[in-house]
Amino acid sequence: MEGREDLKSILEYLPVVVRSCSLFWPSQAVDALKALAGGPEQSGLHSGELLFTAISDLRHSLSISSHPVAPSAPHGYALFFDELMSREEARKWFGEVVPALANLLLRLPSLLEYHYQNAGGLIHGVKNGLRLLDSQAAGIVLLSQELISALLGCSLFCLFPTNKRGARHLPTINFDHLFATLYDSYSEQQENKIRCIIHYFERISFHMPEGFVSFERKVLPLEHDPLSISYPKASFWSKSDIPLCRFEVHSSGLIEDQSSGALEVDFANKYIGGGALRRGCVQEEIRFMINPELIASMLFMPSMEDNEAIEIIGAERFSDYTGYASSFRFAGDYVDKRDVDSLRRRKTRIIAIDALCSPGMRQYKQEFLLRETNKAFCGFFQQLKYQQHKRLFREDGCSRVQLHPDVKDSSDICSDNLLLQETSENSDKVFGGQSVHQQIRDSEMSSLDNEDDEVGIATGNWGCGAFGGDPEVKAIVQWLAASQAERPFILYYTFGMKALRNIEQVTRWIHSHEWTVGDLWNLVVEYSTQRLKGETDDGFFTWLLPSLLAPRHDTDMLDLPISP
Repeated sequence: MEGREDLKSILEYLPVVVRSCSLFWPSQAVDALKALAGGPEQSGLHSGELLFTAISDLRHSLSISSHPVAPSAPHGYALFFDELMSREEARKWFGEVVPALANLLLRLPSLLEYHYQNAGGLIHGVKNGLRLLDSQAAGIVLLSQELISALLGCSLFCLFPTNKRGARHLPTINFDHLFATLYDSYSEQQENKIRCIIHYFERISFHMPEGFVSFERKVLPLEHDPLSISYPKASFWSKSDIPLCRFEVHSSGLIEDQSSGALEVDFANKYIGGGALRRGCVQEEIRFMINPELIASMLFMPSMEDNEAIEIIGAERFSDYTGYASSFRFAGDYVDKRDVDSLRRRKTRIIAIDALCSPGMRQYKQEFLLRETNKAFCGFFQQLKYQQHKRLFREDGCSRVQLHPDVKDSSDICSDNLLLQETSENSDKVFGGQSVHQQIRDSEMSSLDNEDDEVGIATGNWGCGAFGGDPEVKAIVQWLAASQAERPFILYYTFGMKALRNIEQVTRWIHSHEWTVGDLWNLVVEYSTQRLKGETDDGFFTWLLPSLLAPRHDTDMLDLPISP
């Protein structure tokens, strides 16, 4: 089988087994799945209580019954499917959806084999097979939506082995805690999270999507690496002469509804998905519910370090919703009409970056200010072409880019956001870009370069709210990172936060003075130093422009003198 090394890294986290170089379900599991595929008349399955009994039998056939599930999980499945779901919905679920999912799971081994046969070949030095994307190792996994649906079916049936996941810093992947939490502390938002997931399974059971989703770990190496962009130091930001990009403020609207083709920021937990499969129900968790294919990343993505980000391209949206946190409600079907790219990925680009949690006053220390700025930069940065590299990263000793000697000109570099890396003389060199099959032509790869040139950033109050970050500083940090990454614009959604009521006024004033990234960074550092010393309690906007933000009778507010 092609891609044996990729499979080897993930096999102990999958429910299937290998025999004679082929993937199989154990015979008992095949019998159990065939019974479920026959429908209620054959399986006798017509309730949530019996569904979890079937799940337990499947787990026993896979020899993972010793891997504990959440104690209340059986009660949670029974509560949802027997009490919260209507009789008509339950009839459809047990009569049509469960048999379709069982048939899909029966095909999981063949779907995986087909995946590895096509992912084993390298396109432009890039491999894309399903594997653990370990910390500090930049890489990409490209999965078909059909394979993702089968993997999520395993999550619903709690079939993934779990006893070694904690040691590898992998997040929860089975759905037992999702249902257990519903029973332990019922809430409407938890019920509606599950309704989004159930709706996804209904949709794919009746019409299987045919696209692909890519999952990429992005890394800024902490040590100098001649093949990649190293983790910038404070002096790098201080000296940057890159101009600030356009900053557009939206006081209403949602990041996922933007129509500018921008890269959409996931206010992530260091464990991708956060509390999506537990009781969490804020920005990241909601996104994982309405775009359930994002959950697949939780299978093979260990937690992020300070110099890492995760980018996911192609996840389809299946559900509409209203509300937020305790008011979150499933609002029916959503038909995703976004175009697809050359790799048949939907043009939904999501970047997961985790902010400091409960940073308090330490967020004003330069090392943590640097951490947040570099974290956003890691997510926002795209592999640019050679001449852009030369301009973006000056040879000033702070952060220098060199290309591998095999790269002759800019046409050899793909801009699909992979960092350059080389692990050994005989290892695969990663230059970015990815392919579904070996038939992807060079011309198609070039079109991906052009597609990414005008992709901006859509974001909001990252690291604020429950994480406790300073919203004014966090907004500026993201502006710095987007500008340094040469993104053309940043769309900032304030979600009505009062602390940001003056953000449009301030950013327009800053932009009018044509400051560079370095100018603005130095002012943020100065402000943060004063906050630490107790020399000011003002927010950054008021500290920067006290006269501008004071009540005024004149209208000429853009000519106030201030030196960066």
